[in-house]
Amino acid sequence: MNNFKTTVQRTCSLFFLLCYCHLSSAQPTGVDWSVEAKPNLDDEKVERQVEKLLSGMTLKQKVAQMIQPEIGYLTVDEMRKYGFGSYLNGGNSAPYGIKQADAQTWLKYADEMYSASVDATLDGSTIPTIWGTDAMHGHSNVFGATLFPHNIGLGAARDPDLIEKIGIATAKEVAATGIEWSFAPTVAVVRDDRWGRTYESYSEDPEIVADYADRMVMGIQGHPEEDFLKGFHRIATAKHFIGDGGTQGGIDRGDTRLDEKTLRDIHAAGYVSALQAGVQSVMASFNSWNGKRVHGDKYLLTEVLKGKMGFDGFIVSDWNAHKFVDGCDLEQCAAAINAGVDVLMVPEHYEAFFHNTVKQVQDGIIPISRIDDAVRRFLRAKIRWGVLSRGKPTQRLGAEHPQWLNATEHKTLAREAVRKSLVLLKNNGNTLPLAADSHILVAGEGADNIAMQAGGWSVSWQGTDNTNADFPNATSVYAAIKHCVESAGGTVQYSESGMFKQKPDAAVVVLGEQPYAEWFGDIKTLRFEDNNNKSLKVLEKLKSEGVPVVTVFLSGRPLWINPILNKSDAFVAAWLPGSEGQGVTDVILSKPEGGINYDFTGRLSFSWPKFDDQYLLNRNDINYDPLFPYGYGLTYQDHTQVEKVSEAVTVADEKNTQDMKPLFVRNLSDGVKWALSDSKNKIALMASSSGVSPDGSSLTMQSVNLAYQEDGRKFSWKKAALGSAILTYSEAYQAEDVFAGRYLNMKIRLDDWQSSSPITLQVQCSDSTCQNTVAIDKDESVLLAGQWVGISVAADCLDTESSDNATDSALRIIGKGELSLAVAEIALAKNPATNYRVMSCQ
Repeated sequence: MNNFKTTVQRTCSLFFLLCYCHLSSAQPTGVDWSVEAKPNLDDEKVERQVEKLLSGMTLKQKVAQMIQPEIGYLTVDEMRKYGFGSYLNGGNSAPYGIKQADAQTWLKYADEMYSASVDATLDGSTIPTIWGTDAMHGHSNVFGATLFPHNIGLGAARDPDLIEKIGIATAKEVAATGIEWSFAPTVAVVRDDRWGRTYESYSEDPEIVADYADRMVMGIQGHPEEDFLKGFHRIATAKHFIGDGGTQGGIDRGDTRLDEKTLRDIHAAGYVSALQAGVQSVMASFNSWNGKRVHGDKYLLTEVLKGKMGFDGFIVSDWNAHKFVDGCDLEQCAAAINAGVDVLMVPEHYEAFFHNTVKQVQDGIIPISRIDDAVRRFLRAKIRWGVLSRGKPTQRLGAEHPQWLNATEHKTLAREAVRKSLVLLKNNGNTLPLAADSHILVAGEGADNIAMQAGGWSVSWQGTDNTNADFPNATSVYAAIKHCVESAGGTVQYSESGMFKQKPDAAVVVLGEQPYAEWFGDIKTLRFEDNNNKSLKVLEKLKSEGVPVVTVFLSGRPLWINPILNKSDAFVAAWLPGSEGQGVTDVILSKPEGGINYDFTGRLSFSWPKFDDQYLLNRNDINYDPLFPYGYGLTYQDHTQVEKVSEAVTVADEKNTQDMKPLFVRNLSDGVKWALSDSKNKIALMASSSGVSPDGSSLTMQSVNLAYQEDGRKFSWKKAALGSAILTYSEAYQAEDVFAGRYLNMKIRLDDWQSSSPITLQVQCSDSTCQNTVAIDKDESVLLAGQWVGISVAADCLDTESSDNATDSALRIIGKGELSLAVAEIALAKNPATNYRVMSCQ
């Protein structure tokens, strides 16, 4: 173990919080960032290959290596034209738009992109491209893959050997689909559990993160000087450098305000460990450090990471993160490149970014030496992996082993990981284990809900559009209990609401958070609340009827659950266990013949809050006062009685005093969905971020980006086709619930308008009656091609008597013929947005 890693652990366990008192201004302060015991990966043959390629490349070929488009926008023809060095699939993308694509389909797509990249007829380059994917907890974007527990659960397992095994299994499943590069592991150290990415972290404490990062990297990449980047092993990515888990208020992409030593001691621990394992890629973080965006921070990226820490791999940006750097936008960012970003993740605007970057080099804004350094680093990693010698994806080892995807041994490993991740917080009266041959009621919204069990980054980005059908090889907690109990001679009833015909011996109630990812999971209070406290009511009902209650809590973070804890005889923190629900039953049920099957071994890697306002609650804090401390976890050998805890709420409910009701701002609000209609007025609700009208052709929808990942929707009408894009309310909108929205504010971008027909906007509609209908003619110059334009449409135009409060849709966009446009940031408001074009009552 090197001196830095030892220092990190010693500082963590004694006094690192004393470092918070004075902040630096993101300037060098003499803090020692050196990393010892890094592996020697130098290879003269590799370096000769890199320099030979680099010396023969044109500027355009070099810039193309640095740009990474996304498959929802990139075409095979564009890959052939430009020869991009890499491409990715985002959380909501799959080959050909097929969410449930099988491994052979992924391989087919990989082959097509590979072949296009080595076709030199247009770009003169034969350097193969590579594919990057977010294999977050297993190969988690792929239909049918093994889903391991999210990192927060693995942190509770306290088992580095398990982590490396999971890395190996994940690499094999990624290899089976032809993908070369994994955007994992996340090595964030989360300090405020309100952050929406808390579940991506192993722990609030850098010690566990440091112990895990190298083992996950070695699982994915192989061991240096042994099987490094050979066979099934993939390129790994340590992310997000640096401070992503320390933002003020737990706000995703926010500002981490720390002095440099504290930044190093807390938030760099995982990177030290990853570099010691030879990690080839590091992803820069969206957040700022003391007010400066990390993507534009040359001191952190170049001087610290590449210089002082000695990282010889490449830095990749996050999704469109460059646009937040001063002086940058979606289509250009010299500042990020000059700061040290080597590969730019530009999902949609890659062509403009390519041409602008070439011009910035020609104009001397970006030095050619910086371009050469970036391409050299990226080529080095690609050649180390063997991209020049392995052939196309279907000719590689992974294609020869389709059985690696959801392999039996991987499912067994995931089941073991679930068992080890479970933390027993309460077991009054030795309620657990339940006798396997007893009569058990299974209840709760999460009991037969694999989407809740898996969380975000599971088949889709947010996970909110998933059903059990999206997890064909997974087992819900209910299904696992049913199988085990009935096999042992017992009986099981299932009722989500807790109703029963025959009084059970015990009830297992599975409840918790709905799926989310990234900033959509940011919260303002730690108080767990589901729909009108539905879960608490189930527990209260069962307790009133004298039924012993075991609560299994599915969550991506510790939450204030005191009322639920008081109504539970036993309480298990199950985190987000993934596809293998049997891991839960292995521990909470006895052997068929009686006796303990598996004991609880999990211990909290995050402190559990006593109060709903304990946002900053971390091991070794001054005045540390958790309900359950870091490291807590009961076993069946313990006989601890958890007394009743206070249910007093300290954070008052926020009253809605805002002047705006979001409908589609970053994401769809609750109770709102997109729908598409065709020329026959048939309507189909969209279950995901892409879709097509009921006739299968008239109108299509896909996600686009305005300011954030997939925060817009693009609608395209086929030639001569009539159809409507509808932002519909799943429950009738009642104006008095919040306020009477007088305007519908939105941003709209015109992409193509070949038709002579107008674009019609209808707002706040009920059947055929709308508060306002506005027709935009082609010659009015309201919409500008390729540019986002703000529009405020009056939405309170009918008199009170003729108005119908039971509004069924907020917006209808009616088009005909060849037309394509995108919309974003849709909200009801009391006033028009500043600098928006106002469209009055018609």
